[in-house]
Amino acid sequence: MKMNIMSNNEKKFVPVMITPFNLKAKVDLDVVSVLVEFYLAAGVKGFFANCLSSEMFSISEDERLELTKHVVDCVKGRVPVVATGSFGLTIEDKAEFTKQIYDTGIDAVVLITGHYAKVDESDDVLLRNFGKMFHLTDDIPLGLYECPAPYKRILSAEVFKAVLDSNRITYHKDTSIELKQVKAKLELVKGHPEFEFYDAHTPNSMSSLQMGAKGMSSISGNFYPEVMVWMCDNASNPDKHEEVKWLQSELTRVDPLIHEAYPMSAKYFLQKRGLPVRLISRAHVLQLTPQQKETLDGIYKSYLGWCERLNIPTAKEFISN
Repeated sequence: MKMNIMSNNEKKFVPVMITPFNLKAKVDLDVVSVLVEFYLAAGVKGFFANCLSSEMFSISEDERLELTKHVVDCVKGRVPVVATGSFGLTIEDKAEFTKQIYDTGIDAVVLITGHYAKVDESDDVLLRNFGKMFHLTDDIPLGLYECPAPYKRILSAEVFKAVLDSNRITYHKDTSIELKQVKAKLELVKGHPEFEFYDAHTPNSMSSLQMGAKGMSSISGNFYPEVMVWMCDNASNPDKHEEVKWLQSELTRVDPLIHEAYPMSAKYFLQKRGLPVRLISRAHVLQLTPQQKETLDGIYKSYLGWCERLNIPTAKEFISN
């Protein structure tokens, strides 16, 4: 049965989860459990597991399933969970893995747009392969993600409309970046009130939320999720207009910096926040440079200042609770 992922009008922040590793570079499920509770304490309203931030291209099929199942088990239905399922050489393979990861208990399976047409293939090919995928996955709730890997396939408004009209897609993570493209898609979503549209670009937060996005789902949530929750809660609040504008300028200022050496940068930042995340990554094999650490130290000080100015509970309060 097709289901609605998040049905009310509340704006939501959905983190793209990182994957912690132990000293043998194996997935550390114990730390995953800690991270789940940390995100929830920060006020997130969902999880995107097995995503690019999870280093999904650097872990095995079994690890993708085990990691996703563990997140579902930790969340215990408190908020919805989605995860990427479009892995495999053929459409049939992708459909089979989609069924397997859906069986972990997630609420919807996310398909990467770049997995359904080569970079030089037309939108007709993309839509034809989407149609085949929809047919092979029965009534499993599906979402789309314009993931930067294997290449970023941005959906035009025309293609997005065709996907919406299929009534098979309930969730979309957008990486258009350009607000003009985001706005064009959000105009189409207005005819689909139960559809979940999330912007992945933190500098768009204020504008996207005010234009009608359901929420945000950006890497900044792996640094300061409670700050992004505050933005989602207040972007359209006229009483917080000046604070929202100020915070947006701050988030935009640091956004290019947190992308450097990601996800290692996020793991370093979470360590500073007191979380037991090791500086081990399969996707980024190099250690952070002293300059990168100094930059992140500066962003951490800025984060503390944001929390103080906006009365947002800080790291120590989350961890102690």
